This record gives sequence, structure tokens and C-alpha cells, in this order.
Amino acid sequence: MKRHHIAFSILLVSTFFLVACGGPAVEKTTGSDNSTSQSAEAGAVSKEPWGNHDGKEVFLFTLTNKNGVVAKITNWGATLTELHTKDKNGELADVVLGYDTLAKWLDPTGDGTANPSYFGCTVGRYCNRIAHGKFSLDGKEYQLAQNNDPSHLHGGNVGWDKLVWDAELVNDGKSVKFSLTSPDGQEGYPGTVQAEVVYTLTDDDELRLEFSATSDKATPISMTNHSYFNLAGQGSGTILDHEVKLEADRFTEFDDTGIPTGEIKAVAGTPFDFTEAKTMRARIDQLPPDEEKGSVGGYDQNYVLRDAKVAEPALAGTFYDPSSGRVLKVLTTEVGVQLYSGNYLDGSLVGKGDKKYEKHDAFCFEPQFHPDSPNHDNFPSSILKPGEKYNQVTVFKFETK
Repeated sequence: MKRHHIAFSILLVSTFFLVACGGPAVEKTTGSDNSTSQSAEAGAVSKEPWGNHDGKEVFLFTLTNKNGVVAKITNWGATLTELHTKDKNGELADVVLGYDTLAKWLDPTGDGTANPSYFGCTVGRYCNRIAHGKFSLDGKEYQLAQNNDPSHLHGGNVGWDKLVWDAELVNDGKSVKFSLTSPDGQEGYPGTVQAEVVYTLTDDDELRLEFSATSDKATPISMTNHSYFNLAGQGSGTILDHEVKLEADRFTEFDDTGIPTGEIKAVAGTPFDFTEAKTMRARIDQLPPDEEKGSVGGYDQNYVLRDAKVAEPALAGTFYDPSSGRVLKVLTTEVGVQLYSGNYLDGSLVGKGDKKYEKHDAFCFEPQFHPDSPNHDNFPSSILKPGEKYNQVTVFKFETK
């Protein structure tokens, strides 16, 4: 839940001019693409080489809108690496956590673990937790990795967040589409899945993410973006003074391993109630302590937005940082969303600009199916069947006040 601009070559400018006159731009990016660094003008997407991983070339794409908002995304994990938005004084700041180089994304602490906190990435095949890494489907039991003992988390040991995706420019060169083939049996899941996510930055200061997938066998699918936000700017300190309002009056009760019990409860009278705007810290001391660290833990909770998906993104949550005046509104078509207050950040990760990321220095807000849905018949079904298409749209909309 990650630079300076160089002018377009004459060839690229000519290509976009011809495309504007004759049809949509589609530029395929694969591991064999040796194109040179390109830069973005407002409304276009630039691409620059960013390194290699698993024998494939990795690129960094820059999206810029007419207001100067900038989003940077890499095809390694279809990951949002930077998101620069304006504060109430018109000053830009990067509001998502991450790293400055691909090498740091691949090994930020020197122990060989790539992006251990899942900054900015596209999570799949199934985000969040599956109890004991097990589920049954069509009479067969499947065993997945228990990489978050005792559970399966965010797609396993090598989830979609750690793979190099193919990429192409679409929507007249104003969006980037990332595509991935996940073979049958990958990380223990059934079915070969074709997955896509399209990033678009609009002139309304909205970063729109469109997720889709198909499968040749029945399989659980729940994709999300795992960006960590600090609306005062990444590395600027705690987010506990951010004000939060959620469009959810129910939550899925968890056991002490973060797995739903199956019960859906009302937020009223609990510290999970954000139906009226309040700061993140307002009730955080009412949450169970982090026994390992002997301190207040924080939010890591799934909220029920609705009982079925909707066709168009609807408001799920609003976040406001009084110090900068930035407002983030998150809209989604999904049934639920996970609120996480950066409880396991502990200063060991050093991010962009050599900033240490400490506990509660960022929050995540991840639209998704409910955790462990394959094991709960009373939850909306996350099973994708052959002939069906999985779709999920998330919109990060920025304003100021």
C-alpha cells in the first residue's frame, strides 16, 4: 500500500499528434521495450525505464492533469509510487508512502523482502486474509500459503503485487492499463486468471482505478489498491489528527487473528463508529492493545458498505487534514472497505526523501470483498466463475477546504 521531466522526442510528439487526429493511442510496454525516457504534458502519460526484475523491464509512468496534480505508477506490482496533490495554499506534496528507486521497492531493509508493507501496490489474487489459507470450492479443498500466520494474506508469498505486469497506454494516451496472466495453481489458487487495472488521472483531481478479471475456473477474486496516505505529506508525522467520516454503519467482527467470526455488527456505541466526522485518535485508545508491543494498536477493520456491488462508484469515506486543508474522498463500487491506521509501521522502513515511517504515520482505505469471504456463505460471494467478469472501480478524489 512507490524525476525530473525530460522533453518528448520528436517521434513521440508526432505519434500523439497523429493519434489525436486519427484514433486512440495504444502503446504496448513489455520486457523487450527499450524506449528512452519520455515526459508528460498535461493530460498525457509519460514513460521512463526504471530497472529490471525477473528478466523483465520495469517502467515508471507519470500522469499529470491540467491542475498540476501528478501520479506516478510502475508496472512492478501495478504500484502507485507517488501522488502529488495541492494543499489549501496551492502547494504540492506527495501524499503516499513509498520509495525513491525500484531497488528500494525490491529490498527496502536489506533482508530480501520486497515491499513488506504493501505500499501502493495492486493486491491479488485475493486481498486481506483467508483463514488458515484454506477454502473449499466445488467440493475440493484448496491450501494456500499461510504467510500471515496462521492466515493467508494479500495473495500469498509472491502475490500480484510482486510481479511485473505488461502495460499499455489507452484512452488516447491518457491512461495506463496494466495486464497480468496468473496461471492455474499460482500460490495455490485454481484457474488461469487474466487481470487488469487501469489508472486514469482526471482534470477533476480524481485518480480512478478500474480493476477487472476473468478466469477459466471458479476462483476467489478480490483486488484492491494498498496505498498508504498522509494528507499532510508523506513522512510528515502522525495521521491521528486527520478527521474521518465513513459511509458505513456496520462492520465484520474479527477474532484476534484478524479473521471474521461471520457476525456483522452495528458500529453504534463502538470505537469503530465514524458515521459522524471525528479524528482518527478520538477513540483509538478504546481499541484492544497491541500485545506484542504493549501499546495501543489501532484500526485494522473491515467495514460493510453495502450488501451488493453497485454499478457506479459511491462515496465510502472522507478524510480531512486540517493542517494542509487536503480532503480525500474515496468512492467505490465494492461491498466493503478496510481501514488501517499504519499500526505496524515502526521506523524500520526508510522511504522517499530518507523519511522514516513510524507507527500511525499513514492510513490505508482499501475497497474489497470482506476478508475470508470464501469461508462465509452469509458474505457477498467473491467467487468468479468462467464466463463472468470481475469488476471493481475505486476513485481517489482530492479537494481542499
